[in-house]
Amino acid sequence: MKLLKLYGKHHETKEQMKLPLCIDPRTRLGYLGHTLMEVVMAVALLAIMMISLYGGISSGFAVVELARENLRGTQIMLERMEGIRLYNWNQLVYSNMIPATFTSYYYPLATNGEAKGLAYAGKMVVTNAALSPASTYSTDMRLITVTLNWTNGNIRRTRSMSTYVSKNGVQNYVYNN
Repeated sequence: MKLLKLYGKHHETKEQMKLPLCIDPRTRLGYLGHTLMEVVMAVALLAIMMISLYGGISSGFAVVELARENLRGTQIMLERMEGIRLYNWNQLVYSNMIPATFTSYYYPLATNGEAKGLAYAGKMVVTNAALSPASTYSTDMRLITVTLNWTNGNIRRTRSMSTYVSKNGVQNYVYNN
């Protein structure tokens, strides 16, 4: 190996710096085939990773959307339950002041021209409280059940909430009956 000494540094000659593209022409196709296989595998792996990434992102958005719908449904049911607490016993039991069905929307404050979003169809049922074991005051109690139904896509969702109301409950402290 010849080395040239220029300015105190050793350098190889031009002949020694040239590298052959391949040693044997017969193995050159083998190198190319191996490289092609590596590219195909890399592209396949990249495709699987991209599909998985897209699936994970879309699944995450679906879970968040369902959580928002459930939260809005819970807000609607709680709003109705809190409204029940303001009725006195006569309004609750003997009058038709409580609507049997109602409709609420995902965006209830939408103005003209804006979409209100999902429609929640609700139902309110007032029944006698079936206490187990039975009590002497069970005739002075009612079971209020609020049920919501909504459809998103092709999936029908249902949520329900129940509470008891007593004749001698908190509504007597809000209004003089």
